[in-house]
Amino acid sequence: MARFLRHHDEHDPPIGEIPVPHGPETGDEHEHYPRGHSTNYATDYEKQIFSHLTHPDDSYTNDGVYWADLPFWKRLSFVNKVDRAESADEAKNIWAMIKQDPLSPVSWYFRNAILPGAGLGLEGYVLFSIGNLEPLFEAVWGTCWGKGATECSKNWIAAVTYLEIIGIMVGQVAVGIIGDWIGRRWGLIQDAVVMLLGLLMLTGSWGMTLQGWVIMYAWSLFVYGFGVGGEYPITATSSMENAVSAGKLSTRDDRLHRGRKVTMAFLMQGWGQFVNQVVLIVLLVIFNRGSGDPPYSMTAAQYAFRLSFAFPAVGTLWLAYYRTWKMKSASKHLEKAKKKSNVTGYDVRSLKLTVGNFGGRLLATAGGWFCNDVFFYGNKLFQSQFIKVISDNPNSIMTTWTWNLVNVVVSLAGYYAASMTIDNKMYGRKTMQQVGFLMCFVMFVIPAFNYGYYTSPAGIHAFQAMYFLSSFFNQFGPNSVTFLVAGEVYPTQIRASAHGFSAMIGKAGALLASVLYNFIDTPTRFYVVPWFGLAGMLMTWLWLPDTTGLDLKEQERRWQYILDGRADEYHGIAIHPNHLSLWERLTGVGKNYHPDLDMKAKIRDIRTEWEEREAARAASDVESATPVEDDEDLTDEIHDYFRGATNNNSVNSLKAEKLKGVDRAPPSRSNDARSDETLEEHSLDEKSEPKASMSTK
Repeated sequence: MARFLRHHDEHDPPIGEIPVPHGPETGDEHEHYPRGHSTNYATDYEKQIFSHLTHPDDSYTNDGVYWADLPFWKRLSFVNKVDRAESADEAKNIWAMIKQDPLSPVSWYFRNAILPGAGLGLEGYVLFSIGNLEPLFEAVWGTCWGKGATECSKNWIAAVTYLEIIGIMVGQVAVGIIGDWIGRRWGLIQDAVVMLLGLLMLTGSWGMTLQGWVIMYAWSLFVYGFGVGGEYPITATSSMENAVSAGKLSTRDDRLHRGRKVTMAFLMQGWGQFVNQVVLIVLLVIFNRGSGDPPYSMTAAQYAFRLSFAFPAVGTLWLAYYRTWKMKSASKHLEKAKKKSNVTGYDVRSLKLTVGNFGGRLLATAGGWFCNDVFFYGNKLFQSQFIKVISDNPNSIMTTWTWNLVNVVVSLAGYYAASMTIDNKMYGRKTMQQVGFLMCFVMFVIPAFNYGYYTSPAGIHAFQAMYFLSSFFNQFGPNSVTFLVAGEVYPTQIRASAHGFSAMIGKAGALLASVLYNFIDTPTRFYVVPWFGLAGMLMTWLWLPDTTGLDLKEQERRWQYILDGRADEYHGIAIHPNHLSLWERLTGVGKNYHPDLDMKAKIRDIRTEWEEREAARAASDVESATPVEDDEDLTDEIHDYFRGATNNNSVNSLKAEKLKGVDRAPPSRSNDARSDETLEEHSLDEKSEPKASMSTK
């Protein structure tokens, strides 16, 4: 019989009921049989006034059914309807902007894509420049950079790449921790300053000998790499948390466009590569007798490489200014989360809880990024092979750079395709990453087992097509998705740390590729690389959750339950099977999903936040005069409801509803029923009585 009893918590009355004093808690609170209608379900009046908050129309049908609970064809119809309406609204807004100011869409794009991604744009420019300059160095200083080098140590030449990647890895972890410890804004500023220092060192790198110059060049790349590494976690988290727009978290925009917002910043990396290739081509032609063909003079090489680093130094100096004086609210969302958790420094507890609760997600984000970077660097395997066959002048650096430029354009198409579709609920992050990995696997495994044919004149054009397709699907797949999900599947308190750790493991894949390729020939590389695509696809399928369409604020709400030690009491959509990984579903994470129980719990959570803000207003005259962003969606009815619910002298919720003209039957359950119970405690009620539900079954 004990399982049919419900514990009577006399000191936690349901919303809208007058708390009755029962004296201090003694531990002897009695049990009683469940009876009547459960107060854990929202009343009709509560559904009426809170539905726009608990059931927004971009995620729920008019009947209150969550889009992921719909049958496939109804889901497809609903998603397409929402997307069409949103696209129409955006088109109207763009047209209105154009009528008011023809250049206003350009300024909007500048504020929402170029500025948030400026650091990554500069990073793409410089790191792409390093790879592009190597063949120029080999042609001009063959005794140092060439295969038969006699003047410089081969170890130091190899160390140029190794130190660059290691610097990036150190920066990713260190700045990720700094971003969660000191704040996003500090991480953004220090990244810009360190990158500026590294660029100045690269521009002025010199030595008494060629070997001395190579050593200086390598360590300059390490310094710059540290700053670049920090850009990954800081740019991703600040873009996600709306650092540019004063830290405000717009939930509708977050649900419908969070992926696009972050990937629009990330794709600036592609534009950085494009601009770098154009700049290098122009500089080489200017300083090499007006021609891009060999021989190449030392003067041309010196001007080309030093100016190619000096130009982004100017942009990085401006970036440091902008982040210091124009992004003062970048840490606002983090500070709010820390304040709620009573944490001032680094949240070690959140880190431990994340590893315990989201260990599978760490495997997915870190492991997927690792596999992707092996592919990303392996993509270059194609180019040198087909250039030898199809080019009339394969030894010309200009030929290599021209094909690089074509590949960057293809990659940019992939970036934009990812940005435009990554928020589509019927495709989304997880499917995009799996398809991208699969296509890269196919594009590499086909030539691997018939290498002789595809590198011959007969098969070279198919080989070239697979090269461009692998570039496209790498961007329209794992390269874009890993950058996004490595931040959004983790809580605010350690988001930058988790992103930095995942990115660091990813760069370990790049380091593996750069070391491994020194010891195996090109045909063998094609046998090795494809299997990382297959491994990435399997890791994505097993451990990566699909957060497409899931409100970031709802994920934070679930995290708060975990922090409070009440994970089993969370019943919301963050544990909907559609938003969990296969591993999480198999381990029972989604067993407590219950939308009807969650609506009442949401109302309690909204009430708690409202009470905190009201208390803050009462305590501070300055704050009371300042509008609070989160109050925008709270209607007068909600404010009246909460004021009545928190005032001991007010009428109960039933009387309040009747006064407002709402006709509903009074609940038959007694007022002393416990308000927070697990699904198991409700099993008897659910079987014996119909429940008030927003969803159709």
